[in-house]
Amino acid sequence: MGYHEWKSCIDACLQCAAVCNHCASSCVKEEDVKMMARCIELDMQCATICYASAQLMSMGSTQAKQLCAICADICEACGEECSKHQMEHCQECARICKACAEECRKMAA
Repeated sequence: MGYHEWKSCIDACLQCAAVCNHCASSCVKEEDVKMMARCIELDMQCATICYASAQLMSMGSTQAKQLCAICADICEACGEECSKHQMEHCQECARICKACAEECRKMAA
């Protein structure tokens, strides 16, 4: 297994990482940055694990499924946190994280 077989999950992870980076950078520009601290933290963690998962899947790593299971957990946590905030960037991030978690769960099954 590798890139072509896992392409939908790779694409979801790369999109999620980009949106999480956007969300984190937007959160630091909010008036009450302290209120956004957990969101920023999870955005950064989610982007990191999504990039790593996409890389391992692209290489056809035998560890990709295990990492994608962890990725799904982090994406779900990030999505839950982002959904608590009404900013457009957080709401978009929540949707993308939930979609990525679903793709990662399918891939890891």
